[in-house]
Amino acid sequence: MQIKTQAIVLSAIKFQEKSLIVKCFTKSDGLKSYFIQSAFSSKKSNQKIAYFQPLTILEIEANHKNKGTLEHFKEVKLAYNYQNINTNIVKSSIVLFLSEVLHNSIFEEEKNENLFSYLETSLLWLDTHDTISNFHLIFLIQLTKFLGFYPELQETDAVYFDMIEGVFSPFQGTNCINEQETNLLKKLLFLRFEDTQKNFHKEERQVLLKIILNYYSIHLQGFKKPNSLMVLKEIFE
Repeated sequence: MQIKTQAIVLSAIKFQEKSLIVKCFTKSDGLKSYFIQSAFSSKKSNQKIAYFQPLTILEIEANHKNKGTLEHFKEVKLAYNYQNINTNIVKSSIVLFLSEVLHNSIFEEEKNENLFSYLETSLLWLDTHDTISNFHLIFLIQLTKFLGFYPELQETDAVYFDMIEGVFSPFQGTNCINEQETNLLKKLLFLRFEDTQKNFHKEERQVLLKIILNYYSIHLQGFKKPNSLMVLKEIFE
């Protein structure tokens, strides 16, 4: 089936010497993987490879056979040319980190326009704003709404957060984070990208990131912590 849609690149893996396997989250069909033969062999190969950097937003035409095999692009172009994500070391490090998280978190092989819209809107916001030290934290906790394990907010007066149940609790069970960590999480849950003040110290951001990644590990089977985690920590030192 021939389709035209937008797609966000989650990963691109070199196959043999000249080819690529590109994993995308598409607006029309959810998660799809594409085979690009001879991606490194043509005169325009550098331009082609640039299309498949982490979290690039593409306009694609493709042939979707929907048989669980690799699909093929017919045409690819940029849907949005980032202003500075690819040249700003902090932003590019955030994007690399988030692409790894998304690669290990999104498994939907079906249409989910709400999730696609969230990813697209978040990336465009990152590209056009400079106060971004909390961006990855807000992005990840809000992403859990679409992945199905966003924390329950009814009992936010309770002083502990149960990582398995995803609820706030008045009692510190074995699955709970401590009171200080819970307070940080509560603060994060009510932040939005446009909140420009510096809400956390660097140590608090590292604690929150650890909590969030542990939370993902609990609720997503086989979730792997990103290889780029150390790079991100160094960027925000």
